[in-house]
Amino acid sequence: MRKLGIAAGCLIVIAVLVVLDLRPKHTAGPCTLVNGPAMLPDIPEASGLAVSRRNKGVIWSHNDSGNQAVLFALDPSGMLLGRIPLSIHMRDWEDISAGHCGSGECLYLGDIGDNRFGRRQIQIYRVPEPSPGDTSTETPEVFTGTYDDGPQNAEAMFVIGSDIFLITRDRTGRVYRSFPSFPNREELTFQRIAQLGLEVVTDAEATPDEKSVVVRTSHEVLLYKTENLLRGETVPYLRIPIDGLREAQGEGVALDEKGMLYLASEGRPWNRDGRLLTLRCMLSL
Repeated sequence: MRKLGIAAGCLIVIAVLVVLDLRPKHTAGPCTLVNGPAMLPDIPEASGLAVSRRNKGVIWSHNDSGNQAVLFALDPSGMLLGRIPLSIHMRDWEDISAGHCGSGECLYLGDIGDNRFGRRQIQIYRVPEPSPGDTSTETPEVFTGTYDDGPQNAEAMFVIGSDIFLITRDRTGRVYRSFPSFPNREELTFQRIAQLGLEVVTDAEATPDEKSVVVRTSHEVLLYKTENLLRGETVPYLRIPIDGLREAQGEGVALDEKGMLYLASEGRPWNRDGRLLTLRCMLSL
């Protein structure tokens, strides 16, 4: 009995240590954790994030491929505000971005994944940004894209003005820009404009004022001045280490105009719920 008691005690200690090890730190560089991890049971494969430009305090997210095409509206604490089905089928939905469009503010949906480098074309869908309480969206516009140097695998997308940008998920993080300007043609060619030298970029997003671009990998968040990035300059003005946040599988990132940083992660084997972390960062945007 004494041996059993010791063994049980050891198991309890191990369990406590595991739990403590999985708890996120409260800081990451100039950022302080203010909420999370918030559980996202409806988004077990939380992929992209986008800060709404139409609905104050709303963050948009979605599941990765193999799930229904649904937009999820969240508040900064991770509370589900709405779910809006889309009347489209996507092969490998990897990202969502907010951006301007002719009708005002739109959401851009990136069916851009290509793990086997076998897609001759990728698709990007655009819809006027809905409200969280809507039950449907307008019929999405469909844009077909090809890379000028052959198929690429990408999970990161952001929109600046009338152009869309993709960043490859590989060992180099190549940045591609759409030509001609995105709203004017249904067929796009993506041309390489820069190489970030980053491994496994999983998401990117422009800030609402489009003056900065935030990019994430599994280990860090990087901020670039938009004007520099568009000139092919690839030195970030800030690097934020995020390993201490203990994400299961970090995927999404977004940054609002107040310096609130949002990070999305897929779930863990024993709890499939996706996760959302909210951090307040002291930044000069």
